[in-house]
Amino acid sequence: MQYDAIIVGGGSAGCALAARLSENPARSVLLLEAGPDYADFEQWPAELRDGTSQEASTPGAVFNWSYQATATDRQAEPIQIARGRVMGGSGAVNGQVFLRGLPEDYDGWAAQGNDQWAYQHVLPFFRKLESDADIRDDFHGSDGPVPVVRAPRDSWHPFQHAFVRACAGLGYPEDADMNNPSAAGVGPAPMNNPAGIRMSSALAYLSTARHRLNLTIRGNVTVRRVLFEGQTADGVEAESGGEIFTARGREIVICASGIASPQLLMLSGIGPAEHLAELGIPVVQGLTGVGENLRDHPLVYVDTALRPDYVAEQFTGSRIQTLLRYTTAGSDSRNDMHVYVNNVASGPSPLGSGPGVGRETLRMTCILQSAVSQGQLRLASSDPHDKPLIDYRYLRSETDRRRLREAVRLCRHILDQDPFAAIAVDPVSPTTDEIASDAALDDWLLRNVFTTFHTSGSCRMGPADDPMAVVDQYCRIHGVANLRVVDLSICPNVVRANTNATAIMIAERAAGWIGEP
Repeated sequence: MQYDAIIVGGGSAGCALAARLSENPARSVLLLEAGPDYADFEQWPAELRDGTSQEASTPGAVFNWSYQATATDRQAEPIQIARGRVMGGSGAVNGQVFLRGLPEDYDGWAAQGNDQWAYQHVLPFFRKLESDADIRDDFHGSDGPVPVVRAPRDSWHPFQHAFVRACAGLGYPEDADMNNPSAAGVGPAPMNNPAGIRMSSALAYLSTARHRLNLTIRGNVTVRRVLFEGQTADGVEAESGGEIFTARGREIVICASGIASPQLLMLSGIGPAEHLAELGIPVVQGLTGVGENLRDHPLVYVDTALRPDYVAEQFTGSRIQTLLRYTTAGSDSRNDMHVYVNNVASGPSPLGSGPGVGRETLRMTCILQSAVSQGQLRLASSDPHDKPLIDYRYLRSETDRRRLREAVRLCRHILDQDPFAAIAVDPVSPTTDEIASDAALDDWLLRNVFTTFHTSGSCRMGPADDPMAVVDQYCRIHGVANLRVVDLSICPNVVRANTNATAIMIAERAAGWIGEP
């Protein structure tokens, strides 16, 4: 059978795209996902369904790709990269912050030759994808598949109350809607976890689409490479249960993530010609930009000891409830820093895959937006089972280090405010000595910087005369026919936000172009 569209990757973008394309009963759609698929909500494992659980993102977990990457040359060990290997992708294992980028992010894409992605064009698709339970205005949707909620103030953990009061006391405005285009300051974080359920795209989109006769959904299928007739993509070679098979399609759409999409392109002969030749992969289309422009949000954790007499309350709600978005000193990038206060941390990071501390602490998280430094992804070999080589090259820019230094010191300043007087005391990491000078703090940053798991940009879009562009603004691969990439890898730069909402928006935006000449 030949399908009208084969979608490779059942993550946030892939599930949304499959649901939208199959709304046309005349179009046959095949969705392939390397991880398992659970057709009924009751079948979903607890660690995926429960939004408070971080078990699925721990290294080596069954639903985690467990990639490894280089963060900086100061770190002796690679960092662990949690990516979801299950229908729903990373949206099935993530922290559920459902934050949009700023209008300037999307207008910045447009300014680079991608006018279809200007904010005025993507806003309708943000509205289309969501059902916001709290905000009713022209910027929000009320009948989309993804539920968006915010923790009511009376349910906040004492740490969250202290954080908001301390930030407000320092002059940061309170903002009830962080998805408003003018949002700034401190307030509740928008989340896609109603009643504590992690609402991945698999639940939000596929639950109502599975019955369609024109939609075929297959889990536990690893796509090894895209197949070509000349310069025209016409199918995929895939593997399931140890057997290799071929599926044919009129259009192939890769939605495999900022890591796996460039990997699959290179395995298929699309990428830097010299690199492919070194690995013995026949070049179908030489595109230098595949695997370049690797973007992410570097973060660091600021850990502080709890007062000996403080008794931490038992708390079962979301570990993320509030957020501070602000612009660092001298920056021309609005809201280029995010700060969260997490509930009590002990041992590994809140996502189970970062540097840990050996004692119970109050943990704050500083996340750098609009990072200048960018990384690179390359194949380890021509074997599709070998994970790619990922080098984020964090903090090579002094601008990035300066802004994170400011954020770390701001965290200490926040913790010194009266609302935290009965909760937190001495610094644990970084120590007082490590904060004291820029040189010492830079050394600490380079040894402790971690990832927010927002990998983007590795197949960036741009016009044909852009030597680093991989796809055009309609997501079509330059130089070949019937092949697109529709996921975060096409972003010219990572948005100033958690990326799940943008990943789904990209699928919603692109759905209208699939199947067009």
